[in-house]
Amino acid sequence: MTVLQIPSMANAHSHAFHRALRGRTQHGTGSFWTWREQMYDLAGRLTPDLYFELARAVYAEMVAGGIGAVGEFHYLHHQADGTPYTDPNEMGRALLAAADEAGIAIRLLDTCYLTSGIGQPPEGVQRRFSDGSADAWAERVAAFDDPRVGAAIHSVRAVPRDQMGTVAALGGPVHVHLSEQPAENDACRAAYGMTPTALLAEEGVLGPRTTLVHATHLTDADVRLIGDSGSLVCLCPTTERDLADGLGRGSDLHAAGARLNLGSDSHAVVDLFEEMRGVEMHDRLRTGVRGHWSAEALLDCATDHGFASLGLEQSGVVTIDPSSPRTAGAGGDVHAAVFAATSADVTSVVIDGREVFDGDHARVGRELEAAIGKVWA
Repeated sequence: MTVLQIPSMANAHSHAFHRALRGRTQHGTGSFWTWREQMYDLAGRLTPDLYFELARAVYAEMVAGGIGAVGEFHYLHHQADGTPYTDPNEMGRALLAAADEAGIAIRLLDTCYLTSGIGQPPEGVQRRFSDGSADAWAERVAAFDDPRVGAAIHSVRAVPRDQMGTVAALGGPVHVHLSEQPAENDACRAAYGMTPTALLAEEGVLGPRTTLVHATHLTDADVRLIGDSGSLVCLCPTTERDLADGLGRGSDLHAAGARLNLGSDSHAVVDLFEEMRGVEMHDRLRTGVRGHWSAEALLDCATDHGFASLGLEQSGVVTIDPSSPRTAGAGGDVHAAVFAATSADVTSVVIDGREVFDGDHARVGRELEAAIGKVWA
């Protein structure tokens, strides 16, 4: 029987707590901004214990889909009123412990999130996110003393330009939400007279250690800046569709020299096979032309480039059922994995020589049901 195997994949952009929103934000119409209000309601409910249980189940779902590493874009730092926990990194430590139990490698991208918009103080649940200044953020992060911790600038909306350099100077990987919405671009131009990409370039944030997440609404000059800087770009096609963000310029960025990787972001779907296909399908919809990406190039996005984005080593093997209703007859090679398989077809995941998933998807579902039920109780 044909054995279909690929390297384990890296989910370069995750907000673990968003997984509890799946199926609850699809009623009626709205936008990214109305969805965000529902997300804030969820953020206000979480305690360190609840977040540990939820994240452990979410990371188990990732492992069951062939994901061996996750970049957790973490900004839920403090108590509901903004007061730090006795251990100011208690929420982050809960995420690290959850990853350990699920058997997934993690880069905890501790996120600096200071303002609700350019020049606007945090309000309501946003006080959970803010350390007050980048210096205070850096002091808190230094107290982690864990090599798995990296840095993130939430966005040009959430960190003043004169404080971005403090975050970028932490060392290791730096991730940034970039141009996810036209409103972000408009606000940046109004405040600084330039696009978010140009602002990051002026502040020295772009470069080979930096991953730009979404990068959906870019100018031609932005694309050239990103490519010339050697920055990576993380596309999240299922979230970008779910939130009506728009179609990114994946093939243009690739042609400019950027390395692309993938994330499941809000976890409307946790399936990096779908994210791989989404990169090509979005380019097809945007251009009216097929065949921008080979199967091998898309697999690189999900594997090598994803691990590079997180500064982690790839060390896993994923076995895929070659005769499921999705993969049967698809040829049993990389094209079947990339263009036919889903996370449900993963039968085994081995990381560092240890099997961390044995094909029992139903067990993972039960764990998710229990954890999410506690969040909404």
